[in-house]
Amino acid sequence: MENLQRLFENNKRFVEEITASDPDFFRRRAEKQEPHFLFIGCADSRVPIEMLTGVAPGEMFVHRNIANQAMPADLNLLSVLQYAVDVLDVKHVIVCGHLGCGGVKAAMSDASFGLVDHWLAGVRELVRRHKDELDALPDDDARANRLTELNVLRQVHQLSRTPIVQGAWKRGRRPLLHGRARGDPDEKEGPGRG
Repeated sequence: MENLQRLFENNKRFVEEITASDPDFFRRRAEKQEPHFLFIGCADSRVPIEMLTGVAPGEMFVHRNIANQAMPADLNLLSVLQYAVDVLDVKHVIVCGHLGCGGVKAAMSDASFGLVDHWLAGVRELVRRHKDELDALPDDDARANRLTELNVLRQVHQLSRTPIVQGAWKRGRRPLLHGRARGDPDEKEGPGRG
């Protein structure tokens, strides 16, 4: 309960600080949502997207899941993507993986993790498809880092093939698609940055 109460107190302090410096901040944000970016990232709690990117509230529409997947049959992702592209008219869709990703490491393992095994099937396919390249790397960390990069590339490719993105492009509209895999938890930058 102590941690839950801390969240409420932090929220109250945040509202008070913002309102003191900008009395109309919340009113303006409530009127209309106009983000520039759709950010698809990992659900990892060590990767606080807004904090790491330095964006203000309202600049980024966010979708998070284990290992930043953009699966063509994921109705949650597709709903977020369609809203971001067709309604919010975001300029950029960013898939961001992070080094040290537990989902990627789980996909490299032969162990069973229950339901998440289904979710990580695509990442495990990347392990099989790129086995020779991954095996040639010096250690498990290097293999996991490369798999993180390959996973981001795969997700960007999958986004490019969705009817939502294809339809926007046919109409001569954005978004631009971007992929990034950066930030080892031991680096000074912190997870997810770079």
